[in-house]
Amino acid sequence: MTEKPIILTGDRPTGKLHIGHYVGSLKNRVTMQNSGKYIPFIMIADQQALTDNARDPEKIRNSLIEVALDYLAVGIDPEKSTIFVQSQIPALAELNLYYLNLVTVSRLERNPTVKAEIQQKKFERSIPAGFFTYPVSQAADITAFKAKYVPVGDDQEPMLEQTREIVRSFNSIYGEVLVEPEGIFPPKGMGRIPGLDGNAKMSKSLGNAIYLSDDSDTLRKKVMSMYTDPNHIHVEDPGKVEGNMVFTYLDIFDPDKEKVAELKEQYQHGGLGDVKIKRYLNEVLENELGPIRERRAEFAKDIPAVYEMLKKGSAHANEVANQTLEEVRHAIGVDYFG
Repeated sequence: MTEKPIILTGDRPTGKLHIGHYVGSLKNRVTMQNSGKYIPFIMIADQQALTDNARDPEKIRNSLIEVALDYLAVGIDPEKSTIFVQSQIPALAELNLYYLNLVTVSRLERNPTVKAEIQQKKFERSIPAGFFTYPVSQAADITAFKAKYVPVGDDQEPMLEQTREIVRSFNSIYGEVLVEPEGIFPPKGMGRIPGLDGNAKMSKSLGNAIYLSDDSDTLRKKVMSMYTDPNHIHVEDPGKVEGNMVFTYLDIFDPDKEKVAELKEQYQHGGLGDVKIKRYLNEVLENELGPIRERRAEFAKDIPAVYEMLKKGSAHANEVANQTLEEVRHAIGVDYFG
């Protein structure tokens, strides 16, 4: 019987998770976990979060438990998936050190994801070295667990390619030890949800997100504030569906595609007001997010149990990563004392 392929995925704990994370990755993780075809490892990447939040460690510490609660609430099951904390796996830092010797500064500078994030965060030349080299740290995370598949967003393909290059370099110099990973990407149009304001990306920093932990009142207020068609002033006015966030979200969340098509037609012809369509979207989102919110509240009643779950998952992840580290040390020849 062949061993099931290993999956590695995760999130940076820089705040609570939102519905962009849910649609882009969390739902798929639960499906893959429950399929029984894979061995999933899910990492809370606190060390990676510190690469650009080192002066605000409290933010990372507080967010760790929030992310863990979001995981449990959406259905990630610690009996089926190993949920662990990056900083609790010392082998990752040592692997990172060995891999840094196989990567040039110019290659890191060419990484499109790193370039884009350096611009976005306005680092210019004041880039924290840890942030600059985080594609190498990601390679350590992926290879430590010999992950065959890495579910990521489309924008992470350059990071995966960097990991594959490191794997090829290592294996060609030291022998076949590491596994070359493949990406699993979200279906077209599902990788990135626009923000409530119509901004291309839903994000914590832009304040345009619906969080999995939002209560029903907050959810309703956010939906009612959503960007629609600014020229659709009166109910009888014909409205635009393209770029209208209410319809973008209905396309993603409403299982009744026929109803959505009817509403679009009515809106485009005139006779359907923004308030009415927003109330309908609120119902659709409440149906999806209500049960998640309830489960989250249940898990939040016993935070020590959540920490215990993370501790147990990290202990298991440690064993697996240490095994890979032993093989890497042996291949390089630094296991001097057996």
